[in-house]
Amino acid sequence: MQNSKRNIAIKSIVLFVIIIIPWIIVFIVTDKISKSNIADEIKIIDYKEDTLIKQADHKKFEILQQDFAGPEDVTAACITCHNERHKEIMNSSHWSWDREVVRENGETVRIGKHNIVNNFCIATNSNTWKCTSCHIGYGYKDKDFDFADAKKIDCIVCHDNTGTYEKQPLGSGYPVTKKKKFAKKTYFPPDYNYIAKNIGTPKNENCGVCHFYGGGGDNVKHGDLSSDLYHADKEMDVHMDEHGNAMSCVDCHDTERHKIPGKSFSVSNKKDDFSCQKCHELTPHKNITLNNHTNKLACQTCHIPVYAKGVSTNTYWDWSTAGRVDKMGEQIKEYDSIGNVSYKSGKGNYEWGTNLEPEYVWFNGKASNYVYGDVIEDTTVALQINELHGSYADGKSKIVPVKVHRGKQIFDPKNKMLIIPHVYGHSDSAYHHGLDWDISSKVGMEYAGLPYSGSYSFISTEMYWTINHMVAPAEQSVSCIECHARDSKLKDLTDFYLIGRDRSKLLDTLGIIFIILSFIGVFIHAGIRFMSRKKS
Repeated sequence: MQNSKRNIAIKSIVLFVIIIIPWIIVFIVTDKISKSNIADEIKIIDYKEDTLIKQADHKKFEILQQDFAGPEDVTAACITCHNERHKEIMNSSHWSWDREVVRENGETVRIGKHNIVNNFCIATNSNTWKCTSCHIGYGYKDKDFDFADAKKIDCIVCHDNTGTYEKQPLGSGYPVTKKKKFAKKTYFPPDYNYIAKNIGTPKNENCGVCHFYGGGGDNVKHGDLSSDLYHADKEMDVHMDEHGNAMSCVDCHDTERHKIPGKSFSVSNKKDDFSCQKCHELTPHKNITLNNHTNKLACQTCHIPVYAKGVSTNTYWDWSTAGRVDKMGEQIKEYDSIGNVSYKSGKGNYEWGTNLEPEYVWFNGKASNYVYGDVIEDTTVALQINELHGSYADGKSKIVPVKVHRGKQIFDPKNKMLIIPHVYGHSDSAYHHGLDWDISSKVGMEYAGLPYSGSYSFISTEMYWTINHMVAPAEQSVSCIECHARDSKLKDLTDFYLIGRDRSKLLDTLGIIFIILSFIGVFIHAGIRFMSRKKS
């Protein structure tokens, strides 16, 4: 009798261990992993810093004691000492604004800002003089700019450490020559003598003055690059937290011979070797399960759960609605509830967002871009202005977070190509002044050397911007359940099976049947043992 009771107890315990305990373990382990990617410390490669050499004191150089008449004279003085640096600069994409690439059709061409289209301000073309407010040169106003003239290099814009140097917004790269007011800001002519004596390593402000303000305003384009990073706290970016790591742009984008690593796929079609692994190992987590994810997930995917944390970013630009005026025939400007411009007569409707969750794509490091004159194969779907290539199956791709900027822009329905309009200027041919699409299209396409049929319409477009900045503290990183769930962050990536998100009716049915049969077996066995005990 006692042996029978003992056998029943042992078998019940065994059944409990076999059926129930595994579920408990799975729950505990999953919960632990979910929390571990929040609290887990990231291992950083230990490397010795090079011996620091004190920066030269430019106040002591005799050549910098002169009163400079203009910015070109400062450049000429720089070259007397840094006598080969100008050649490095003139061989960089920051100067040429393009690079040689091999397109998908095998054609080798140079592509860059002079022949690539975007769905913000559209293109440089006849609008170059305005766009080059952010070029590292002086006087780049049209296609006749002399890229071989070293005196046209603007050394100051990157190396000024005084914070007093500014290019004028509509000056083709030149600084102001006298006190001027643009919009709400007053610009003052620079003190070249003072600035030249206070030159040094680029600061965040030197980089940000262009890269934070692309598209005509703070954080308009990228979404993860804004003035918020000038004085970031830990919540904004753990790397640039001025009370913590206090890293600057050049700490990551460290330069060799004026070639800066890191590319934007709005103007580039191939990734360089710039990555998080420069400082972090390929297996940075203490948790093995998390490290197993790094072969398919970019670091940014988990560690940048939201972007545009402070300043809003532009998410939609509809050029098709441009042209409205008030009853007096004057142009209109409207604002949304938080002060962002939502409509301008010369530009159309805008939409903005803050604290946005990224979208996700597979990316193998290769991209393609729409170039002037490319024929649009299918005008019934959104045109991919730039496309990030990759898939689960190619074995080279990782899931990366992106901002997808959407819009509507002008195109030629007969020639099936995007129109490169003349947008900026003070003549009636400039759309933002004359509000005439036909005239601005004719002038812009002629300047670009492209045909214009005389007909125009508008097409939906999409543009991809990889998210790499505004890295969150570890405890705010994406948790496992945010991906491994029915309403997964990765719900749009359907070319692979993801545990927790995807279902198989066959496997689900078999699993349920096995569970039910297991419980039935337990009750039958318990019943038999109970009846046997009663008879005995």
